Amino acid sequence: MSNYTDELVDFDTALDRYDPVLGFEVHVELNTKTKMFSDAPNAFGDEPNTNVTPVDLGLPGVLPVVNKTAVEYSILIGLALNCQIAEKCGFARKNYFYPDTPKNFQTSQYDDPIAHDGWLDIELEDGEVFRVEIERAHMEEDAGKLTHMGGAAGRIQGADYSLVDYNRAGVPLVEIVTKPIVGAGKRAPELARAYVAAIREIVKNLGVSDAKMERGNVRCDANVSLMPKDADKFGTRTETKNVNSLRAVEHAVRFEIERHAAVLDSGAKIVQETRHWHEDTRSTTSGRPKSDADDYRYFPEPDLVPIVTTAEWVEELRSRLPEPPAERRKRLKAEWGYADKEFRDVVNAGVLDEIEATVAAGASAAVARKWWMGEIARLAKAADKEIADLGVTPQTIVELNSLIEGKKINDKIARQVLEFVIAGEGTPSEIVEKRGLAVVNDDDALGKAVDEAMAAMPDVVEKIKGGKMQAIGALMGPVMKATRGQADAGRVREIVMEKLGL
Repeated sequence: MSNYTDELVDFDTALDRYDPVLGFEVHVELNTKTKMFSDAPNAFGDEPNTNVTPVDLGLPGVLPVVNKTAVEYSILIGLALNCQIAEKCGFARKNYFYPDTPKNFQTSQYDDPIAHDGWLDIELEDGEVFRVEIERAHMEEDAGKLTHMGGAAGRIQGADYSLVDYNRAGVPLVEIVTKPIVGAGKRAPELARAYVAAIREIVKNLGVSDAKMERGNVRCDANVSLMPKDADKFGTRTETKNVNSLRAVEHAVRFEIERHAAVLDSGAKIVQETRHWHEDTRSTTSGRPKSDADDYRYFPEPDLVPIVTTAEWVEELRSRLPEPPAERRKRLKAEWGYADKEFRDVVNAGVLDEIEATVAAGASAAVARKWWMGEIARLAKAADKEIADLGVTPQTIVELNSLIEGKKINDKIARQVLEFVIAGEGTPSEIVEKRGLAVVNDDDALGKAVDEAMAAMPDVVEKIKGGKMQAIGALMGPVMKATRGQADAGRVREIVMEKLGL
C-alpha cells in the first residue's frame, strides 16, 4: 500500500497520535550584479533569454569563473546563521537531465559547504522560542524557468508545450538546510512559517537578496514526517517543493501532517517522494520519487579551484554584519514603548521598517503606528495591495501630522488627503491647497454655522444649558456638514459655549 490517498485526519487528532519531524531547505537568490559563474546580468523581469552567455548555456569549451561577491554574500549568510565558515571548500557537479538545466548538471557544493553547523532562534507570536539547528548553507546556481502552455493551472500535466527562459540559469543561490526539527508538536505549521520568515528577514537585512518570495527570490522545500508517540525512529519523509509564500509553507506543513496521519492510520506506508503544493486547493499532489545523493552522481567540479577563506577575510565580513533582526526588534520595542501585542501586530503586519523610517523622519512612535497600522493598512486591504506598494512615504506621514498639529486640517480631512496622495495628486500640503481642504477656523463662518445648528436643535441647546456638555457633539454634525467637514472642532465647541454664556 502507498501514500496515494485523498483522506485526511483532523490536525489535532493526528498530533494526539504522532509527533511531527520537520526539515527545511530554503533557497535564497543572491542579488549580485552578475551570475554565479559568468558575467551575464542578474536581473529580474527582462525579456526571456537575453541575460545569457555561452557559460550559462553550457556550450563546449567554456570555463566558469566564480563570482567573489556571491562568495562573500554566502559567508555573510553563514555568519548571520551562527555557522562555522569552512577554511577550504569546493564545488561539485550535481548531474541531472532537465530542460531548464542546459549543462545537464548543476554546479553546487556537496560534502564541503561554505558554512555549516549553525543555529537560529525562532520566536513565535506568543513569544515562545524554538532553536532550529542549521546543518549547512552551501553555494550553487539556479536553474532556468519553464512556462507550461495550455492545460490547467500552468502545470506540466496536460500542457501542450513548454517554453524555457534561461535568464535565471546561473543566478547565485545559497541553499540553507536545517537538521531535523523535533518537539514542535501542534505548533509545527506556525514554526515553519516563522522560520522561513526569519530567513527572509535576515537575508533582506543583510542586503544580499531582494527576498521577494513572489518572485522566487526565497523558496522553501518543506520536509515532513510523522513518528508514533512511542517510537524512537523518524518516519519516512516527503518533500513539498518550491513553496513560495509564508502562508503556503504553513498550510503545506499542516496538510502533509494530516495526510501522513491518514496514510499511517490506514496501515499503508509513506513513499519518500517530492510533492507539489496547490494554492487553490491548499493541498499537495505527488511529484516524483525522492532522489538520494547517489542518484545525482556528485563529483568535484574540475573547472573551478577550491575557495580558501582566511581568518582575516571572515572577520572583515563579520564586521559588516548589521544589527541582527531579533536584537533590532527588542531595541525598537523598548524605544517606542509599544505593548507586547502592539509590537507583535506591527511585526506581523510587515511595517516595522516603515514605522522606523517614519520615526526617524520626525514623527512620534504613536503617530507612526496609528497611520501605518490604521488608515494605510485599511487602504491597502481595500485595494488588495501590499502596504509597500501604495507609494506612501514616511515624509507623507510626517507632513500629514504636521498639518493636523498646526490645525490646518483635522483627522477626517487628513484621511481624505492620504487617499489623494496615493492617487498621485501630490504632497499633502499641495493637495490641501489645491483642493481647498484647509480647516475652517474663521469665526464668522463658524458662528453662522453654529447659529443655524442651534436654531434647528433647540432641545440640544437646552441640554447644554442644563450642564450636559457632551450634547455639544450633537451640534457638530450639522456644523461639519455646513463646512464640508472642514470646521475646527475645538473652535466650534468654544463658540457654542460663548454663545450660551457658559
